[in-house]
Amino acid sequence: MSLGEGTATLRATAHPIRLQIMSLLTGASLTAAEVARELGITHANASYHLRQLLAADMIVPAGEERIRGGIAKRYRYDAAHDLARQRAGGPPADTLYREEFAAVAAELLRRTRNATFPAGKKVVADAELWLDPADWAAFQQRIGEAARELHDAARPPRTPGAIRTSTSIAMFRMEAEA
Repeated sequence: MSLGEGTATLRATAHPIRLQIMSLLTGASLTAAEVARELGITHANASYHLRQLLAADMIVPAGEERIRGGIAKRYRYDAAHDLARQRAGGPPADTLYREEFAAVAAELLRRTRNATFPAGKKVVADAELWLDPADWAAFQQRIGEAARELHDAARPPRTPGAIRTSTSIAMFRMEAEA
């Protein structure tokens, strides 16, 4: 991934609406109209954000259908496509990572406004640890696999019997403090 591509990715994910859209598109392919209805935004606004995500290669086309004499495009988030895209060019610059993590942190704060915390039904982990490099690599792989499984299990918004959840994962290596 070149610095320019990393900047496009950051711009695409830095907007809170776009993070919400990517979450919606994990469980189902949706049209701009469906995204707009789900998020309570205008069709034009949903279309704009979908174009930005598509241009940054963060979502993929998922077909077209005729609706009232027009053609509606469907889009989806494909975790496997995203992983392949990231692996193709390597990681973006450190600054872009920091800004992306800040955007995810802001999104987590938004989500907690709608959170419920049944007794014993939450998972929270926050740690600054020193690990053997081989252990670190193994944890990254296992947690990455679990994240992909979570994406694969996602259902369309408001699926009967499904519950709305939030998961944020941020793992990174730190340099020793001087």
